[in-house]
Amino acid sequence: MTVNVFLDDYRHCPQGYVLAKDIDECIDLLKRFPISHLSLDHDLESKTRNGLMLVHYMVKYQLFAESITIHSANSVAGKQMFTYLKEAQNENLMPRTIHVKLRPLPLR
Repeated sequence: MTVNVFLDDYRHCPQGYVLAKDIDECIDLLKRFPISHLSLDHDLESKTRNGLMLVHYMVKYQLFAESITIHSANSVAGKQMFTYLKEAQNENLMPRTIHVKLRPLPLR
């Protein structure tokens, strides 16, 4: 069974997605299920365990989804997450077949 995962501790989870409120919940889902679409926020309740930390972990441990969207409203951090994933693809650390998008969502 493949699932869609929405990592966010503030926004409402879209229909058809499983909500992960922190990176530990997201990592658990990445380890347990094949993920079709992964939508990621950067700014989470924990200031030290954020979306950028998650994408570093994903690349290091080869935990990916078929497609990844960075939806963070934090433009600087969202761009860092996007750039890190694209560089991982360019360095063959992440499959190039994974579609990575930067599409910020408003907080409300």
